[in-house]
Amino acid sequence: MAASVFPALLLAVAAVVLLLPAAEAVWLELPPSGTKCVSEEIQPNVVVLADYAIMYESHPSSHPTVAVKVTSPYGNTVHHNENATTGQFAFTTTEAGNYLACFWIDSVEKGSGTSLNLDWRIGIAAKDWDTIAKKEKIEGVELELRKLEAAVESIHHNLLYLKAREAEMRTVSEKTNSRVAWFSILSLGVCVAVSVLQLWHLQGFFRKKKLI
Repeated sequence: MAASVFPALLLAVAAVVLLLPAAEAVWLELPPSGTKCVSEEIQPNVVVLADYAIMYESHPSSHPTVAVKVTSPYGNTVHHNENATTGQFAFTTTEAGNYLACFWIDSVEKGSGTSLNLDWRIGIAAKDWDTIAKKEKIEGVELELRKLEAAVESIHHNLLYLKAREAEMRTVSEKTNSRVAWFSILSLGVCVAVSVLQLWHLQGFFRKKKLI
């Protein structure tokens, strides 16, 4: 029975995980001057983990260092590092929106630039399942069930977030429609008032000229 359940669990985990944001490895070419940035739209209460390292193999003649700054959607700094060749940042998001990670060469030796590898992991992809398995002494089907539970919970949070965003957009749309309707009524009222005034003015003009 367990032998038949295990492949099914693997398929379920694979299907669910495909719906989630996976780990994203990015290769950045940093120029001698200027900044390269990577952004990711993330909802609140999501764990973010990233490792970055300079790849000297692509530019063996120079060994510059880089500065790193990660900011939240409202401009708050969540990570800042200088004179780095490798590093890591980890945080739990408190704001919804685009989180921006910017890199630039900050050493005197800039050379022709350098390459940087960024391994950006979000949500369930940021969890170290090997460490969790060793710490809680779980393996096999139980471990796959934990992965499936975490994946389903992440999807549930995503759906709630999308539902909240949809409700917010609906409210904004309804307010906009209401304002447009009132503006249309006001415009119609102004047009009617102007037409009445024009008619009254023309009527007075024709009476003065004894045309009516």
